[in-house]
Amino acid sequence: MLSIQLDPETERRLAVLARRTGRSEDTCVRELIEQNIEDLEDRYLAESRLENRREPLTSMQVRKDLALDD
Repeated sequence: MLSIQLDPETERRLAVLARRTGRSEDTCVRELIEQNIEDLEDRYLAESRLENRREPLTSMQVRKDLALDD
């Protein structure tokens, strides 16, 4: 069970969509989440990586880390 607060305009649009399509609001929201959760996961992961990124490495540092200069 999930309970969310929507702004009035979004709530109105959801109600209109449900009425026009003959679906319940729950069905519309469930389909929206199921069809878009992968994109949201990718976005949040990308944002997290950007926030926590390391300093860039030079090619010499990479070669040393991979023991390619031995």
